[in-house]
Amino acid sequence: MQSQPTDDSGRSVMNSPPPFEPASRRVSRLLWGVVLTASLLALAFMLGVLRRHEAPRQALPDYGAVAEFMLTNQDGQAVSLRDLAGKVWVADIIFTRCPGPCLKMTQQMRDLQNALPQSSSVKLVSLTTDPDFDTPKVLKTYAQRFGADPSRWLFLTGAKRQIAALAIDSLKLTALEKNAEERQSPNDLFVHSTIFVAVDKHSHLRGIFETSGEDVDPAQARGQILATVTRLESEP
Repeated sequence: MQSQPTDDSGRSVMNSPPPFEPASRRVSRLLWGVVLTASLLALAFMLGVLRRHEAPRQALPDYGAVAEFMLTNQDGQAVSLRDLAGKVWVADIIFTRCPGPCLKMTQQMRDLQNALPQSSSVKLVSLTTDPDFDTPKVLKTYAQRFGADPSRWLFLTGAKRQIAALAIDSLKLTALEKNAEERQSPNDLFVHSTIFVAVDKHSHLRGIFETSGEDVDPAQARGQILATVTRLESEP
């Protein structure tokens, strides 16, 4: 029979209890546990507050469907609504000999073009309210002046009736010819909208944005348009 190991006093150490953990270590572990628990509770509380105060994302309005049209671009090519189907697009109405806001509007459309990501498929459309003068050749020269990318930015002309139907009836843009006595210069021919509008992939008007006026910040307006077209591109 084997003898059990003993300590210096002759007592058996085979079943001796383990030494006690130092009090300082126990206190340290307890404190770390309290800190971790408090941190997790604080994080959960903050997330709950943020969820309660997060504003719900409102759905974009739907102002109705855009009707079919057939116009001509700056390269002399026919463009219809079907050519824009499945694409998000932004439109405005201008004329090339405009002495008023058209220059600024076209600069804003150029800035929008430059701000769009290369991966974006958004199209830009500028209608002329002066088709008798704004032939495809004139529109092409005007487009080149502003560095328009012809694969993204279309300048459209055509029959007055078709332009009016698209601009006024579908896109809610205004274009009125001035009487001769109302004109302040030979080229002061039209009163027209200074808004940009956004159309979704299903050819529905989904956004209207004012781009001119004392209270309008062009950068802010551009940001709103970019945010809208980004949302529209993400829609099925």
